[in-house]
Amino acid sequence: MLRLNAPNFADQFAALENVTRLMNTKGINFIKVSTLFAALFFTAACSIDSQTTTTEEQTKTTSDTSSDQSQPIGEAPEDMVWVPGGHFMMGSEDQTATSNEGPAYKVEISGFWMDTHEVTNAEYRAFVEATGYQTVAERPIDWEEIKKQLPPGTPRPPDHVLQPGSLIFAPPHQAVPLDDYSRWWAWQTGADWQHPNGPGSTIEGKDNFPVVHIAYEDAQAYAEWAGKRLPTEAEWEYAARGGNSNLPFAWGDELTPSGKYLANFFQGDFPYNNSGQDGFAGAAPIKSFKPNGYGLYDMIGNVWEWSADWYRPDTHVKQASMTVCKDPSGPESSYDPSEPYAEKRVIKGGSYLCSEEYCSNYRPSARMATAIDSGQEHLGFRCVKDANAQL
Repeated sequence: MLRLNAPNFADQFAALENVTRLMNTKGINFIKVSTLFAALFFTAACSIDSQTTTTEEQTKTTSDTSSDQSQPIGEAPEDMVWVPGGHFMMGSEDQTATSNEGPAYKVEISGFWMDTHEVTNAEYRAFVEATGYQTVAERPIDWEEIKKQLPPGTPRPPDHVLQPGSLIFAPPHQAVPLDDYSRWWAWQTGADWQHPNGPGSTIEGKDNFPVVHIAYEDAQAYAEWAGKRLPTEAEWEYAARGGNSNLPFAWGDELTPSGKYLANFFQGDFPYNNSGQDGFAGAAPIKSFKPNGYGLYDMIGNVWEWSADWYRPDTHVKQASMTVCKDPSGPESSYDPSEPYAEKRVIKGGSYLCSEEYCSNYRPSARMATAIDSGQEHLGFRCVKDANAQL
C-alpha cells in the first residue's frame, strides 16, 4: 500500500510549466537533512510529570480517561459540543499506521468546545459577506512568496501561469501507477471555494456541504471572526476518538464492521473508479453519517481538516520521551524532509479520496503535511473554543 503526501500548491504550480518535477513524492529531496539533526530545533509545549513512566507502562494505557472537567455553566455555543478533558494515547504503533504516527505516548487534554461539523459553504459565505474576505485561491499569485518554497534559482514561470486558482481532483479514465499524484491532481485556474472545479462550477444547492479550497490562513481568518480558533493536533485527535479506546479506527478495530460504512472515503479502484459504496462518490453533506461519542460528525473522512500545529515527521518521537504531554501545541517550526522549503501544518481525518489502495488516512492518529498556502478540493476545517472563552 502506497502512502504518499497530498500535493501542495508549489509542487503542482511548478510542474505546470515543467519548472521542476523534483519536489514530488518520488523520493527526490533537494536537501537531505537527517531527522535527528532536525530534531535539535524541535520544541513542544508539554509539561512533564514529576514521576517517570516507562514506555512499557505507557503502552498499557489503552483507553481514554475523562477527567472531572464538566461542561461549563451556561448555554453551549451554537452548533458546538463540549469535549471533556482527559488522558489518551496519542499516535499509533498499529500495523496500519505510518512512521510519522508513532510512537504512541500519553497526553492530557483540557476540556474545550468543538464545532459539531465541518464549516459549511453557507457558514463561510456569511463570513465573507460580513468581512469582504478573499481567500488565497482568489488572490493574485505572489511569485516572491511562492519561490520561497522552491529550490534557489527556480525560474519564474510565465504570467499566464501566475493566475489565481487551486488544486482539483482530476481522475484518469484508467488504471495508472500510484507513484505520481500529478496523474490525478491538477492545478485549475479559477478554482476556489465558490467554484470547486473551476470556472463554470458552483456551490449552488450545496449550502450544507463542507467548504473546501481553504488555505490555512483562510481557516484561521474565519476562526478569529467567529471568536474561535483552530484545534491543536492533540485536541483534534482526542475528539476524533469520541471517548473510545485507542483503537485503529474511531469506531473500533474494523474499517467497515459488519459491512457498514461509517465514514465517507474512497471505495473501488483508486484513482479512476470510485464505486461510491458508502453512498457518495465525492464530498458528502455534513452529518451524513452518525456522530461519534462526543456528538461530532465527520471527524473521519469527507474532507481533511486543518489543525493549528506545524508539521514535523519526528513530533511524536520527541514528545514520547516525556512522561505526560499536557495540552501539546506542536513544534515551533515546520520541517518536511521531502519538501524542505515549504511551510506546512498538520491536517487530520482523511477525506473522500482516502483509499485502502493508496492513502488509508481515515484514522484518528493519521497525520498529513500540507503547505499553508495550499487550497485543495478535499480540504476544509472546523473550529474549537476554550472553556473560559466568552460564549
